[in-house]
Amino acid sequence: MRIVDSAPPGGSHRWRRLLLDVLLWAVVAAPVGYAGVSPPYPRYALPLLVGKVLLLGAAVVASRRQPLVALVLVVLGSVVDGNFVFAIPVFSYLAGRRSATVGPSIMVFVLVAAGGTALNLLLLGTGAATWFLLASVLLFAAVFPWLVGRYRRQQQELTDAGRRHVDALTREQRGAAERIRLRERARIAGEMHDSLGHDLSLIAVRAAALEVAADLDDGHRAAAGELRASVSAATERLHEIIGVLREEAGGSLRPSGETVAELVEGAREAGMAVRLDATPTVAELPAMTSHAAHRIVRESLTNAARYAPGAPVDVRLERDGDRVEVSVVNEPPPAGPLPAPPSQGSGLLALAERVRLAGGTLDAGHRADGGFAVRAVLPATAPPPEAIGSAAEAGPTSWSEERTGAAERPVEAERRLHDARRRVRRSLLVALVAPVGFALVLSFVYYPVATAGTVLDRAAFDQLRVGAARSELVGLPRRQVERPAAADQAGCEYYTDGNFPLAEPTWRLCFTDGRLVSKEWIA
Repeated sequence: MRIVDSAPPGGSHRWRRLLLDVLLWAVVAAPVGYAGVSPPYPRYALPLLVGKVLLLGAAVVASRRQPLVALVLVVLGSVVDGNFVFAIPVFSYLAGRRSATVGPSIMVFVLVAAGGTALNLLLLGTGAATWFLLASVLLFAAVFPWLVGRYRRQQQELTDAGRRHVDALTREQRGAAERIRLRERARIAGEMHDSLGHDLSLIAVRAAALEVAADLDDGHRAAAGELRASVSAATERLHEIIGVLREEAGGSLRPSGETVAELVEGAREAGMAVRLDATPTVAELPAMTSHAAHRIVRESLTNAARYAPGAPVDVRLERDGDRVEVSVVNEPPPAGPLPAPPSQGSGLLALAERVRLAGGTLDAGHRADGGFAVRAVLPATAPPPEAIGSAAEAGPTSWSEERTGAAERPVEAERRLHDARRRVRRSLLVALVAPVGFALVLSFVYYPVATAGTVLDRAAFDQLRVGAARSELVGLPRRQVERPAAADQAGCEYYTDGNFPLAEPTWRLCFTDGRLVSKEWIA
């Protein structure tokens, strides 16, 4: 009897999200709750506290799907209770982290800034200094956390995109390697078709000759005819099944009966300096091993003639017990290395596939002196069929993953991903510097408005005579700065010396019955 878990898929994830939301609500509600339970207790304190806490709960719930709505709820709550300001940075960060686009966020910030300015300056009559303070709070408590959240979202998206890019390149590399292996297998099938088809044809000829022999009785003649027909049918099926895998321009890639010694001799006749040290002969090796050894030497000599013309080449075939070691090493070219065109290493990858199907291993690469070496270890006896099957199913050799250009492409993708992450880090620096720049711009906007007609310089202040009528005083500005919150003296006027950027009150002049009774500098 099978027991099925009754919990729905993803249940643990949903519980984790619920726990995080509860913790978030507890954090943002703590300042509001503390202020609500602390004396003095205004009228309707408890209903107001419950309403504020529920409003924060609604903001937490909305922050998952509508983070900008949650931010607007918290900003509206700050109009009623200043303790909501502590929640604005949290929901601003979540808005930047969870919003897919930038446009709606910018629109919300513009609307909040415009609405707050109109509310404070036009309706509530708030002074310029208070407006500047509220604008700074909006900048540093809302815009700056939103930029940080936006950066984190972009970084996560970049990481995910880079991972998908690397996965796609890896799949492309595996597909290219698989195509090369399949092409090499098709080439091997063509060679087997040539050799087996030739042998089967000879068997059919011999069976036909036996069939027409004069001294053969009728029963044996019929058997010989059946043998000839069976061999002919097998040859035809071999042609249909394997022959279609041959490349259109191909014949056999190896001339019939050619040995490694004959291949090396042909290279010498072409002008190459090749030395051969061969202990076993090809005839002494299994068919797959001899084909692989011939292919290794032929491919290596071709590459040496192409990329290291004039360089001596050393070819060795050495048998050690049940192994045959094949090595082709060329010295550095006398005239220096030739510029090789970009290559994906498909020739060597196909060679590695040929060696693996034969049950061996291949290693190839540049030497420290500038030459090139190809070394393979092949079985000296025919491997069992299951070993060949497992080799055919195996993945690419370590050589093919380390030395082919295709294997380098994920590394290149990682480098590009690293560069992109560095650009994102630069964007974070911009996000950090931007609020400071905005604050300076805001200061330069606020400062001229706050100081226009309110600056009383030191020289004019020193010339003011106590006891003089206000109409007799020379150099008084046409308007005052905003009265400090702690100022309780009636009949006093406040002016600034133009201190940047807040233009705070610097001078206090007190009048009684229109006459200056005191003047002082205030900190």
